[in-house]
Amino acid sequence: MNAEITLAGAEFAQRFSATRRGARLARRLALHQLDAWGVPYGSELSGDAAVIVSELAANAVLHGMVPGRDFELRLTVLAGTLRIEVSDARGEREPEVRPSRPGAESGFGLHLVGALATAWGVKDRAVGKTVWAELATAR
Repeated sequence: MNAEITLAGAEFAQRFSATRRGARLARRLALHQLDAWGVPYGSELSGDAAVIVSELAANAVLHGMVPGRDFELRLTVLAGTLRIEVSDARGEREPEVRPSRPGAESGFGLHLVGALATAWGVKDRAVGKTVWAELATAR
């Protein structure tokens, strides 16, 4: 099933507690927002966005958490592109893709993001950093 967002300029932003529960809620609300924008649950775009939000939110909670600080999820629809941004309060640790070890059960998150996204990266912000990924909306 193909899906395409036609609401250029649409934006969703929400802060979440930097907990595992916050990361799960970020994923659920992202999928709910995409559905409201016309991207049905179970579509390829929805599934790819779910994986990316899950991985970036988990990284924000595991590696970017600063006690007492939330992380933020932002979804923005640009011309033909869904941009997913997850911002956390820890700026000194830049995510990097590391070679995975044989038999490892973790460490694959950014490999998945890189495989699914058309582009991804990191940008500084006043407090912390933002890790972003983009998906083509036309499939």
